[in-house]
Amino acid sequence: MRSAAPRRRDIYPNRKQYQFLTSSTRHTAYGGARGGGKSWVIREQAVMDAAKYGRPNIWAAGIRICIIRRTLVDLIRNHLEPLKLMTAGIAKYNANDKCFYFRNGSIIQFSYCDCEADADHFQGIEYDEIFIEEATQLLPEWIKKIAASCRGINEFPHRVFYTCNPGGPGHEYIKRLFVDRIFQGNEMPEDYSFIQAKVTDNKILQQYSPEYVNFLQNLPPKIRSAWLDGDWNIYSGAYFGGDFVNDPEHYDDRKWTHVINPIKIRPHWTIYRGLDWGHYRPFSVGWYAITEDSTMIRFKELYGVQKSGAESLPNEGVQWPPEKLFQKIREMETTDPDLKGKSIMGISDPAIFKSETGISIADTAAQCGVYSMPGDNTRLAGWMQCRYRLQFNECGIPRFYVFNTCKEFIRTLPTLQHDEHDVEDLDTDGEDHAADEWRYVCMGNVVAPIVEEPKFNPAWGADPLNTFYGRKS
Repeated sequence: MRSAAPRRRDIYPNRKQYQFLTSSTRHTAYGGARGGGKSWVIREQAVMDAAKYGRPNIWAAGIRICIIRRTLVDLIRNHLEPLKLMTAGIAKYNANDKCFYFRNGSIIQFSYCDCEADADHFQGIEYDEIFIEEATQLLPEWIKKIAASCRGINEFPHRVFYTCNPGGPGHEYIKRLFVDRIFQGNEMPEDYSFIQAKVTDNKILQQYSPEYVNFLQNLPPKIRSAWLDGDWNIYSGAYFGGDFVNDPEHYDDRKWTHVINPIKIRPHWTIYRGLDWGHYRPFSVGWYAITEDSTMIRFKELYGVQKSGAESLPNEGVQWPPEKLFQKIREMETTDPDLKGKSIMGISDPAIFKSETGISIADTAAQCGVYSMPGDNTRLAGWMQCRYRLQFNECGIPRFYVFNTCKEFIRTLPTLQHDEHDVEDLDTDGEDHAADEWRYVCMGNVVAPIVEEPKFNPAWGADPLNTFYGRKS
């Protein structure tokens, strides 16, 4: 049974949070596991510094602080009400500006970064302190551009704070700097510190939300290692690491696994066909159903090599010319019970729409009655959409499934590696054909990331400013 809500005077930082609040390095990262109290500690740090570094006189401005997350919706949902409680009487929130204005001239600005254009926006703005929440959900280049905005000609501290969990587009970048401590160029080791915090460090959460702790403890082994133990190596090496889960024990209940036993494809579900053209390497065709709740299911595939003389690859299938491939697709879509009579939306490798001879591969496909539109080939954004599809919600339900009959997808996805020169991209020397056509379909059906955290309870109150200093954790 959950304990009664704690009194405000019972809310104070644990040992790890205190280390964060007293850190003096220019770059400080906190977290590495679920339930470590990340959101609470950045609110405390931001409000304390806003109150402390006010303007020395009426003509000077106070400290400028920015809290950033992937989406503004998540930022407001996670921080707005707690900060209003903490700053009552000393600051006012302006909903239009998404900003807390303090009486002493300091500000705490809410902002977000969900694309390259958002990151570019920070290049013309200066902040004294920046808090990047869930930093591993941002691309490294975005993080660098945001951090470059931490500057100013004043006596205030200039620091960047990061909260993070293993996994996500920025995983390798954050891991290199803060966990492995491998520095490049002008990066100085003394500028970086990492405080590993787990749910076991968060005594308040353990006491008042024991069901969340139980939830983490009962996760499948790989996910538990990342979420509960903060194991950064789970997501290293293989591009999708522990993101893609193939657990035969859950094929039927469809929890904590992406691979499932085949189910009936409902007549009202939307059907997509993804195609990656391989030239002298394997082609991959996948058929996907989008359910009423936007879940994506890969339920059928066709995989092989188009032309004779192709490189020898494992399980490469039959060597087919283009006409045979598209005739086979047409045959399947007119005779297969799951495809026959369906309106199928084709999304293909954009390369097939180009031609130097006047007749493109897409033209050949159309002559066979196979039609499609060019896929969005934006690679990093596409891989992020794939990762978002693989995320599990708190009940263990993902937004992507694949039938266990799709052998080539299941075989090739776990083998894909990070690109040696761009760790956020996939190494194209790998057998990435099924992944590429999946990416095209994902970009045609975008979703937002799932961010699951213990919810703030207003009844807990909030410890304002730095009243906890001097207490023992």
